[in-house]
Amino acid sequence: MTAPDAPKTDRLSEEKPASRWPPHSVLIVGAFVFMAVALAYVWCHIHMTTLEYRVAEAFNQKEKLLEEQRRLKLELATLKAPRRIEAIARDRLQMTAPTLEQVVMLKAVKETP
Repeated sequence: MTAPDAPKTDRLSEEKPASRWPPHSVLIVGAFVFMAVALAYVWCHIHMTTLEYRVAEAFNQKEKLLEEQRRLKLELATLKAPRRIEAIARDRLQMTAPTLEQVVMLKAVKETP
């Protein structure tokens, strides 16, 4: 039994306290956070892919330079070959081997302290 002076409370007539946030604001904020995280992930992935391409390009450049180094070493060895130098001296410069009279022997001088 209820007292006649007691105020009647009806569940339907109860008012909800006023919310500080509009009804869909939490969903909107969550969507923005998700988009920010997704954007950061995509940026990192693109940056990593760019770096991978740069590393591959540097590796290819290194291989080209090593091949050029091998080619230049072979060319240097060919140019320094004694037979080649002798042939150039004989054919182009008209040089001949020295005779015994043209050879001068030098004596080694000992240095005294």
